[in-house]
Amino acid sequence: MRPNRDLDIVGDPRLNGPFEANWESLKAGYEAPDWYRDAKFGLWAHWGPQCVPEAGDWYARNMYTQGHPQHEHHLANYGHPADVGFMEIINQWRAENWDPDDLLSLYKRAGAKYFVAMANHHDNLDNWDSIWHDWNSVRVGPKRDIIGIWAKKARELGLKFGVSNHATRTWHWFQTAYGYDAEGARAGERYDAYCLGRQDGRGKWWEGLDPQDLYGGAVMPLPDGVNSIRDAADWYNYDTGDQRWTEAPPLANPMFVRNWYRRCKELIDKYTPDLLYFDNFDLPLGQAGLDIAAHYYNASVARHGGLEVVLNTKELPADRQGALVEDVERGYRAEIVPHVWQTDTCIGEWHYNRQVFERKSYMKADAVIHRLADVVAKNGNLLLSIPMRGDGTIDSEERAIVTAVGDWMERFGDAIHGTRPWHIFGEGPTEVVSGMFGESAAKPFTPEDIRFTTGSGDLFATTLGLPGEVVTISSLGTAGRVADSRVDRVEVVGNAAPLDFTSDATGLHIKVPRPSVHEFGIALRITGRGLLDAPQLE
Repeated sequence: MRPNRDLDIVGDPRLNGPFEANWESLKAGYEAPDWYRDAKFGLWAHWGPQCVPEAGDWYARNMYTQGHPQHEHHLANYGHPADVGFMEIINQWRAENWDPDDLLSLYKRAGAKYFVAMANHHDNLDNWDSIWHDWNSVRVGPKRDIIGIWAKKARELGLKFGVSNHATRTWHWFQTAYGYDAEGARAGERYDAYCLGRQDGRGKWWEGLDPQDLYGGAVMPLPDGVNSIRDAADWYNYDTGDQRWTEAPPLANPMFVRNWYRRCKELIDKYTPDLLYFDNFDLPLGQAGLDIAAHYYNASVARHGGLEVVLNTKELPADRQGALVEDVERGYRAEIVPHVWQTDTCIGEWHYNRQVFERKSYMKADAVIHRLADVVAKNGNLLLSIPMRGDGTIDSEERAIVTAVGDWMERFGDAIHGTRPWHIFGEGPTEVVSGMFGESAAKPFTPEDIRFTTGSGDLFATTLGLPGEVVTISSLGTAGRVADSRVDRVEVVGNAAPLDFTSDATGLHIKVPRPSVHEFGIALRITGRGLLDAPQLE
């Protein structure tokens, strides 16, 4: 039986509990749960039908942009987007080789304590059994409840389970599907989204479905009369063109907001995710986002007797800090941050790109470890995406990277999991700049870069590279930041044998036996008197 579509609307007064749907209430009552602060490391399956072409990020948008490499890929492999639109790519998504048990076991061994699955992307397909949105992975594509299966399998392995929701941007992101070629033999001929309605599906695989529910509606399609590829691309440009990247609700399409709210609420209520990641700069869609945040928090309180969930958005203004866990996409923090935070990144492109595999240009395992150590030392968590093929597998390069990360974590994970920052994050020559999207400009870390954490009364020091025979930690010298302290013992994490060390004004000098080292770097456990006397983040 279909649900009553007059219920669960934005502003629903039945959202009850300690949290109200405003920033003041969210900020006053939120605190990141201990499980998340202890976890430090999560892995992410950013997986959906855009992985089928194996051509990289934003395929569903760019296949409709004449002159873009993904448009050319689509012409060569599938046909013209007026004839073969993105909905036909969805029909080719089969997930036929997906083995969630294998992948999640691999990720758990890698040291991940939580796993996040993409619930939908800007392409607007829900990867769960949705009663509010007919374009979902149970009705089309794989014909399986992707989120439900991920959730069950992850929790069976003791992993916390999260979901990412990206569909709030469909209404502007997918307007390319309503456009047309500006040049060439089919210039001016509108693409499939502009032309198709529910009635056109009779006798086809999508019979009973309305393409407009998938593509978001022609809110601001490319105007008639554009006759150059460059002018069309300029019109679509989010930075300089007529379209704008916005988190605001579409005034011309209020039903889009209502339906997103219903879908997201269903996602929360049906799968009870421990983490909900919004791919948004702020809570999305105005009051709808605030309503969902309050419902998510109140549902956790009702279920657990306290707040045990994590909500992520990006680039919070100062007056909203602490209302949720801020995410820094593909970026860094330069210093320790008082509020727990997260960076999310990917070893390749968010949606699978075969060229990354063929070029062997994935982020290397040592870079993953160095990034993790840097983030954790600054009171953060790392959420790392491993791109998946449309068939549900990862490639051999990715598997080798995840395995190598797990090898390091098995030895040195005590310096990561369950830790808290020291009073300084570290030392060394490499500096990073706070903010999003700083990865490409960042310099690699070096063995002289050291990151500190604390746990179980000990100080941990992790080198971000293969150390020499002597590791020098200048911050622990007799003239350093803890000059009144005394180091009594130093061990390599995972090995109880004491190491020889000396101390002088230039630092603590530790001899490290060659059998104890790891090419990615080592973690040292340092105990003594007064090392943790400086104020710590609890």
